[in-house]
Amino acid sequence: MLRIVAHVALIAGALALGACGFADSRAPVPEFMRLKEAEQAPPEPPPDVKRVVREQIDVVFINTSYPREVHVAPPHHEVRGLGWTACVRAQLTSATGSALGLQTYIVTIASGKVVDRRRAEIDDICGSEVYEPI
Repeated sequence: MLRIVAHVALIAGALALGACGFADSRAPVPEFMRLKEAEQAPPEPPPDVKRVVREQIDVVFINTSYPREVHVAPPHHEVRGLGWTACVRAQLTSATGSALGLQTYIVTIASGKVVDRRRAEIDDICGSEVYEPI
């Protein structure tokens, strides 16, 4: 019985010490025992929003909406992530052929490609942006 208790104690101690093998980069332990902090990738340079939207207009707008008078705002670095966001507005047509008027979208650009788009909301910054035609 004593032998079993001793083995259990040894195994528990080994597991407890094994879990403490490496500490994070801010732990108060010697430098060689700390994990290195992950190096952050440098942010990509601002994209040419005019070119990206012009080349990928079918990703931003549905083809049947016949986008006209397309304008873009300067890009802003994404709050979360490494991409860029920009506001895009255009005159659009509904599926029934009636005019929808001026519609504004926020596009997310990463590595020179539009990876996401959503309709701009009132609390977005698109209302105060300066737009240029593409």
